[in-house]
Amino acid sequence: MSPTSPGAVALRSALPPRAHHLPAAGLAVVAVGLLVGLPELLGDLGRLAAVLVLQLGLVLAWVLVTGIQGFAGSLTVGAAAAVAADLALVLPKRPDLGELLVVFGLGFLAVVLQQMFRRPRAELVASLSGAVLLICAVGALAALLLLGSEPREARWVAVAVLAAGAALVAGHLVDLVLPRPQLADGVPRGLAGLVVAVLAGAAVAVLGAATAGGPLGATTAALCGAVVAAVAAFVALAASYIVVEATALPGGEEEEEAADAGPEFSPWSLGVLQVVLPLAACAPVVLALGAAL
Repeated sequence: MSPTSPGAVALRSALPPRAHHLPAAGLAVVAVGLLVGLPELLGDLGRLAAVLVLQLGLVLAWVLVTGIQGFAGSLTVGAAAAVAADLALVLPKRPDLGELLVVFGLGFLAVVLQQMFRRPRAELVASLSGAVLLICAVGALAALLLLGSEPREARWVAVAVLAAGAALVAGHLVDLVLPRPQLADGVPRGLAGLVVAVLAGAAVAVLGAATAGGPLGATTAALCGAVVAAVAAFVALAASYIVVEATALPGGEEEEEAADAGPEFSPWSLGVLQVVLPLAACAPVVLALGAAL
């Protein structure tokens, strides 16, 4: 239903714009620091630790924010899928992205069984789809484990992650000040923030490639950085919509009372979802671009 359709109701979040954007921008810096810093300090073990921390954070935030039914079971399935995806790409001598197919297949089966065995089965379809998307996200984030065994790959991962992080931070800061023209009704994200996010990602990729050295030229770095940044920015928009829906005020006479009560979720748990979900979407893109470079 479009915003101009008769009977259309615009979402209105109980979360103030500052709480929507600033925690997410700060957590983006932390997440990028983990993905770039830990591999520098601990090598492959550090990369595994950084990815696992982000995966488990996403599992907890996703189950809390989206309201998937069967809280404990959903947490267990999501965490198990994260660990299984990481092990599938770490244990083999010659790991391949196809190893994740087994994780996705078994994860899907586990989600169906977990949701069918719970009582009562309220919101079954929504919970099934939300849990499956969660498994896809944690599996996608594990793709970063396939890059980094060689110095050239490690440099590219660092550049790409910095580009994605720059896009997330720039997008949130610009949208805090100027969320115009609005991209989704009721969501505090605008076209200006999207454009700045892509430009920031391209600029950071050029600077990172020049600093890190290697064969990646300025033009190639700018194009690759822009692609990664665009993916991060668009998925961040979708994540913001999820946050707005989760914190939406009810309409009618109860709206003022709900506004006084404040948002139900911590801005930090909402921020984790807004940061890690876009990074998970970027991971397969980073892998594909790394293979093409």
